[in-house]
Amino acid sequence: MKLPNLKHLHYLTVLHKEQHFHRAAEKCNVSQSTLSAAVQNLEDGIGQQLLEREHKNFIFTDFGEALVEKSKLLLSQTHEWMEFAESAGDWKSGTLRLGVIPTIAPFLFEGLIRIIHANLPDIKLQLHEDTTDNLLGSLNDGELDLLILALPMQTPGCRQLILGHDPFHLIAHKNSAKDLKVAPSVDSLPKDSIFLLQKEHCLTEHAVSACGLKHKEQVSSLTANSLHTLVALVNSEMGYTFLPEMALQQNILNATNVVSLPAEDNAFRDIGLAWRSGTTRIQLFRHVGKLVAPLLPQPVDIF
Repeated sequence: MKLPNLKHLHYLTVLHKEQHFHRAAEKCNVSQSTLSAAVQNLEDGIGQQLLEREHKNFIFTDFGEALVEKSKLLLSQTHEWMEFAESAGDWKSGTLRLGVIPTIAPFLFEGLIRIIHANLPDIKLQLHEDTTDNLLGSLNDGELDLLILALPMQTPGCRQLILGHDPFHLIAHKNSAKDLKVAPSVDSLPKDSIFLLQKEHCLTEHAVSACGLKHKEQVSSLTANSLHTLVALVNSEMGYTFLPEMALQQNILNATNVVSLPAEDNAFRDIGLAWRSGTTRIQLFRHVGKLVAPLLPQPVDIF
């Protein structure tokens, strides 16, 4: 059997992700017939069926599913091989594709870009902002090299490195804050008065866990898609929310009538890095961690 075409393996993994020939072809910037022919070429070369086809529908065979996972690993290793070759083995050069979640990105990007450019001038930094699930998918698919996430979070097949803590603060309108203790108990707040982000944002899970909100009747069914929307709800005197200190340090409460109070039990989330197990770029990733940690509200000593 001859060696597979890496481009065809890429087409196969995209098809698996999209589960639709037309969308996959668009993602790969090729015609649908080209993508279909590539999959057929793989099947012919391997001598095994990858897809079960019926009219315009298809599903991956068990063998096809397994081959996709091996293809992702091979493509990821190939990308690292290319980075190593292009940088002539210099870990301080090359491209770094870094993913960051939306509840960290706007408050970290400016300092992150500045410190990377100053300390790693030969690194070409490509930043991507997306939800945790999407970023982890891109990392495992080899589309990203490194993530900055809020932890704890399950990251199968990846290593983690905690860089620091980000305390939560209770956010209230100043009129409501007059009647609250310095660090009020969640139980003392009115029913349906606490606003959180939509479930795809991991900040909600961390706030629920860290601030003792699980199954609490104080949590409102009205959810938001950004921290700025949460601030707007509180500024309208509709209730309360919890924000990370990272956002407060970037003046998210400016031009509002909103104030912050310490969260109950000094609740916090961890901020850390995640990368694929088995990568050859750990030296670079740990150095990036060393640079990023001082930008966090409560950095930890990682070395």
